[in-house]
Amino acid sequence: MIIGVPKEVKNNEFRVAITASGVHEFRAHGHTVLVERGAGTGSSITDAEYEAAGAELVDDADDVWARADMVMKVKEPVAAEYHRFRDGLILFTYLHLAAEPELTRALLDAGVTAIAYETVQDGRSLPLLAPMSEVAGRLSVQVGAQVMTAPAGGPGLLLGGVAGVRPAKVVVLGAGVAGTNATAMAVGTGAEVTILDIDIARLREIDALYAGRVKTVASNSLEIETSVLEADLVIGSVLIPGARAPKLVTNALVERMKPGSVLVDIAVDQGGCFEDSRVTTHEDPTFRVHGSLFYCVGNMPGAVPNTSTYALTNVTLRYAVALADKGVQAAFAADPALARGLNVAAGRVAHHSVSAAHGLELAEDRAALVG
Repeated sequence: MIIGVPKEVKNNEFRVAITASGVHEFRAHGHTVLVERGAGTGSSITDAEYEAAGAELVDDADDVWARADMVMKVKEPVAAEYHRFRDGLILFTYLHLAAEPELTRALLDAGVTAIAYETVQDGRSLPLLAPMSEVAGRLSVQVGAQVMTAPAGGPGLLLGGVAGVRPAKVVVLGAGVAGTNATAMAVGTGAEVTILDIDIARLREIDALYAGRVKTVASNSLEIETSVLEADLVIGSVLIPGARAPKLVTNALVERMKPGSVLVDIAVDQGGCFEDSRVTTHEDPTFRVHGSLFYCVGNMPGAVPNTSTYALTNVTLRYAVALADKGVQAAFAADPALARGLNVAAGRVAHHSVSAAHGLELAEDRAALVG
């Protein structure tokens, strides 16, 4: 199979879908790897490293897409890339289609077989989403702390306070991978931390881990309201695999929050879990709603591409090699977790969350789509 790795084009997206060791692995299995020149520069991977590992360097992104049997990316394609879609192309990347109606339609119209990293699911685990959730969770506290400074328009609070001065109050909505990593970072700063989730067993684990240092609260609308109104920093990290995120913080609630409070929405790729969330960029990351500041960057891990690229490719490579070695149908038959990653194929919707989000018919026989 020919694997194509184009340069990412989303605003300030410096990650890349493959490392030099990944190229070497594909070559060891007899596959050809095309890498667009400069694709790894933002992640500190040089063209020379790719070439030494056996990649063919390609000058033009159109050429990479046209020649590849499978294109591997990090972020979902943007509108400027839609013209490169074609019937039978395998696309393996983050897609977030429940929040992307135009992209969904473009993939369906072109007949692309689109497999989403974020819906590859092994039991309750999302193995290809987890490392980026770790990064985003940890970054959320760092960026939240920065936005809370006076020069950034925040209330001028130090998360951990100092001797004789109260620490800031941090509220984390969701105790999944992102939320628990955000909690760990916030605790490390010395902030007063509260985490909410509907999973009592998960909250019990967090309570035991921190020995009461973190307040754990069973999530419901009243408890969310109570916690958010007291918060200086709110981190939204609620995820439903493949689906739009639930809106947990309304505009009316934000209006009642502390002036200068900061809200960081990790779930903005899936539509966001705050009513007023809209995707921002690393160049222009925040906007104000009432007296609060929102940080809703859609590719947060792209800010630390060296860490993020290696963390991501550590988990994507084995699935990508399986697709290349066996073909889509056989790879899906051998690994149900990978099969759950299929979102669209042959002009049909293959994932229930995408179907529900856009009111599109769900294909009953998913296997026939890739036969």
